[in-house]
Amino acid sequence: MSAGSNRTNLGTAMHGAEFVLVNGVIFETGYLRVPDGDTVADDIVLEARNGSSEIEFTREELDGAEHVGEGVYRLKSGALLRFFSSATIH
Repeated sequence: MSAGSNRTNLGTAMHGAEFVLVNGVIFETGYLRVPDGDTVADDIVLEARNGSSEIEFTREELDGAEHVGEGVYRLKSGALLRFFSSATIH
């Protein structure tokens, strides 16, 4: 699978996501921008919060994310991400 195809799949997973699971911890998305041709490596594409903890990811950090199954993506850093909306929480 090409990097472009992985980015498309990650973009589909990110689209409209209200939450992101990062290494087993649920964060509520505050800002989410699906990377596209107008984003550059250091653009923030995801900001999320869990209580007083905040995380952010740049396009560069999400580039090359590997789909490892069941909607889970592994970043180059080793972090595991899964995007979802409240409709998918049971």
